[in-house]
Amino acid sequence: MKKVVKKAPAPEPDFFPDTRRIASLADEHKAIDIRAYDLRGLTVIADAFVVCTGNSEPHVKAISSAVLAGMREIGVKARHSEGNYRNGWLVLDYGNIIVHIFRKEQREFYDLDGLWGDAPRIDLDL
Repeated sequence: MKKVVKKAPAPEPDFFPDTRRIASLADEHKAIDIRAYDLRGLTVIADAFVVCTGNSEPHVKAISSAVLAGMREIGVKARHSEGNYRNGWLVLDYGNIIVHIFRKEQREFYDLDGLWGDAPRIDLDL
């Protein structure tokens, strides 16, 4: 009789906890359609993208402020940000994680979900 050996699950990548924290912070501020993509091996830009939508300028601003403040609380500061809540697309660069906060129209136009749709999705436990 063959002995069945169960393999231990692969360890979770070290950027997953911060990715989930970012998504949770966005979720607490009612971000819409929050998704995270595991980009390892697909690009050198980052290990993960978090993409979400706000339904107005103040909503996008509130989401970005919550993410920035919530990450600062654990000692993680954005390296760079681009865009602003007025133009409908804000990018927060955390090095290995890039956060895209869109208004609906801009998210549809840039279609990052379609561009990176083949990338594995990260389970966000939201």
